[in-house]
Amino acid sequence: MSESSTPSELTERICALESQAEAYQRTIHDLRTRDALKTQFLSNISHDLRTPLAAIITHAEILREGMLGELNKRQLDSLGGIVSGGQQLLDMIDEILTYVRAANDQIALTICDFEIADVIDQVRQLNEPLAAKKHITVARTNGDDIDPIDGDRDKIKHVLSNLIGNAIKFTPQGGRVWVSATRHEREVLVEVGDTGSGIAPENHELIFREFAQVDATPSRPHHGTGLGLAIARRLIELHSGRIWVQSELGSGSRFYFTIPTTQQAK
Repeated sequence: MSESSTPSELTERICALESQAEAYQRTIHDLRTRDALKTQFLSNISHDLRTPLAAIITHAEILREGMLGELNKRQLDSLGGIVSGGQQLLDMIDEILTYVRAANDQIALTICDFEIADVIDQVRQLNEPLAAKKHITVARTNGDDIDPIDGDRDKIKHVLSNLIGNAIKFTPQGGRVWVSATRHEREVLVEVGDTGSGIAPENHELIFREFAQVDATPSRPHHGTGLGLAIARRLIELHSGRIWVQSELGSGSRFYFTIPTTQQAK
């Protein structure tokens, strides 16, 4: 302000600043209200969709198992497509519900001792059918010598499922995916790497944001909610850990996260 400002000019400027501050507060309140409504809508619609979808999958599985009569191969293949597509959609709905719980701070850790190598192997085995279809090898390179750590086994399994699943999804036929775990003082560092298409450096932070898609076009080859990595980051942060990516286009990707070896319930 100029030293020559009169008291009335100062009063006018103060009033203008106060008016701006009030407008900013109203905008912030409006944005928070809209965000809360969005989150509640996602929760409601996801619950409403999940129940009938689960019923469709269940009845399709009953038919496929021949409980209501024998079916021919074409009919079985068709039912297999219904179950597979329905399960994919159900997984997306469950991911939205997990995001809603995370956004509302409704996720708590259930702390136990577990071996990180065992969790990695379990997730690898669950993803073997998907990897086999693309002739992709998924290997754990180390981790047997790491003592049990404190953490929420299911939450870490969720993170690994997302990272390994993404690595397989974005790696071309005949590629490689590897997972390593190493002890560094009071934390464990986990790496999930692949020989896939890679991620441009300017998108490294974007991919961890809610609903973010590097390729958001309807014709993109890989579909999803855009919530997987955002949820993974939240789950790792609940463990007081960190998660990040190192990647360049055409050079594959390496996702890393850390977990302190001891935890306190949150």
